[in-house]
Amino acid sequence: MSISAQQVKELRERTGLGMMECKAALTETNGDMEAASDLLRKRAGAKVEKKAGRIAAEGTIGIHVSADRKTAAMVEVNCETDFVAKGDEFEDFAAAVAARVAAARPADVDALYRLPHQDGAPATVAQTREGLVMKLGENINVRRFERLTTGQGHIGNYVHGRKIGVLVVLEGGDENLAKDIAMHVAASRPEYVSKDQVPAAAVAKEKEIFAEQAKASGKPADIIEKMVMGRVNKYLGEITLLGQPFVKDPETTVEKLLKSKSASVKGFIRYEVGEGLEKRSDNFAAEVMATVKNT
Repeated sequence: MSISAQQVKELRERTGLGMMECKAALTETNGDMEAASDLLRKRAGAKVEKKAGRIAAEGTIGIHVSADRKTAAMVEVNCETDFVAKGDEFEDFAAAVAARVAAARPADVDALYRLPHQDGAPATVAQTREGLVMKLGENINVRRFERLTTGQGHIGNYVHGRKIGVLVVLEGGDENLAKDIAMHVAASRPEYVSKDQVPAAAVAKEKEIFAEQAKASGKPADIIEKMVMGRVNKYLGEITLLGQPFVKDPETTVEKLLKSKSASVKGFIRYEVGEGLEKRSDNFAAEVMATVKNT
């Protein structure tokens, strides 16, 4: 039978796939739109399985923040190449996934995949992902997500070049301060908010290492103790947000900045695309540092 251009257009809008694939599916199913859509989904599933084992360590960070800045979600969506990661469709998918996480509070990625891609949409997140895999020709996965809520404070966010994303829960201060703190976290990679959050075992291990190093100086025990404590305090300052020099003004610490604004940080989350998946030569944190120094 003859397949009209309108039928092909409708199927393309449903599936997001190419004209020739849609026309072939409609021809094979004698113009049955539902059957053609199902056929393309089955074929997409086969392609998804073939691509599932391929390394996907590129990607983008998607963030959604509610209008009142009381709820936010951040996701990492991975693909195989930076070219695909820069595409509008891929970025739109990441943004929509972040919005679903914020609204629906899924327990894990599997639960997220079962949700509708958007409110009222017939396709699930998983089906939309499969369509992107088929259309863009790469392995695509939602790797992880976090959802934050706050009652008393507000949430600041920052994304650097799609590669680094940060959410910060701030009490006091304003939206500009929250963004500045998020930018700082992106650039300086703190591991904890304050010293009291650092595990005692980690501090003890560093103290032991510093003590062994200090013994080689041949100085008296009381001097060595002071040297060790100085090194420990320096270490704690380097890994905690409050102890770090503020990236926009290295003459003051983040702790002093927050006190001057009558504000406090209750928590933060920092994602970097591909971290832990493979060694990367890109120094995105250095890029952020250069950015904030020029703002």
